Amino acid sequence: MDCKLCYADCKNDPAQELSTDQWKAFIDELVAENFLHIFFEGGEPFDRPDFEELLAHVNRRLYVAIRTHAIGIDKERAKRLKELGVGRLYVDLFAAQPDIQDELTGSPGSYSRAVAGMENALAQGIKVTILGILSRKNHEHLQDYVDLAERIGADQVGVLRLYPLGRAKKNWAELSLSIDEMMSALNSVKVPPSVQLMQSWHPKDGNCCWQNAAVSPTGQSIGCPYLREYVDFGNVTERPFLETWDHPLYRQLRQSDVEESCAECSQTQGTLGGCRSTAYAFHGRFTASDPYCIHNNQGVDLNVLPQWLLREDT
Repeated sequence: MDCKLCYADCKNDPAQELSTDQWKAFIDELVAENFLHIFFEGGEPFDRPDFEELLAHVNRRLYVAIRTHAIGIDKERAKRLKELGVGRLYVDLFAAQPDIQDELTGSPGSYSRAVAGMENALAQGIKVTILGILSRKNHEHLQDYVDLAERIGADQVGVLRLYPLGRAKKNWAELSLSIDEMMSALNSVKVPPSVQLMQSWHPKDGNCCWQNAAVSPTGQSIGCPYLREYVDFGNVTERPFLETWDHPLYRQLRQSDVEESCAECSQTQGTLGGCRSTAYAFHGRFTASDPYCIHNNQGVDLNVLPQWLLREDT
């Protein structure tokens, strides 16, 4: 698929990605260091021919969650995923209307296949979170996400912000919203008791760098998937992962070292400052305020990306 909202660019040469054996060695390292949870995302993890082999190598030693489009999860694959110990799928659905979803993915039928994939997973007892990236294409239809979750039995809906990364950055003018438009859309949603609504906006978005540890397909330790274009703490094929965890910038990001913070967010999440990725994208400083916070926006127009960020992409 050629998804307009994707935070990845999906242009990496597969030959540059870590090999099957390298990923297996990294999984073993996580287990040896007493990690509890592994989360696979992409791009699309199922595009790797060896992905189910990697899941088998985890062998229930870690709790497994996967972020996916779910379009390739037929009944047989769903059964295999359950047997391999997958606990939850996070399914990207860019719109809860078939025509808009198909437009944003560039793949006709992607909506119906994604819904079928979720239903197949749910039938096997795998929990499902439906993820929607809030954009100009779907902000008037957020209620449809919650209604869909209730209908098929998904227990969570996550509404994510649009990050200026990958293809999303290239399509920013078409997709972005003002902060007032975002808050209006979020406040309009009525959530039934059976569904949990998660969101990456004030007042429930503290600095989550302390709980993230991400590694890119090529082995770079990047802290968070949304920092992928801004940081490199070292390659896990060249040094132990926990050595990259001790990188000075990585430590700074985890310590909520910010210029201004919102008391409501810190009281809710116990950390300060909101997202460091969007702070850096719009201000050029990791210590800056998160412009997606209604109290700390500081007049930033979220419809317009900074010129330096656009120049980096040329």
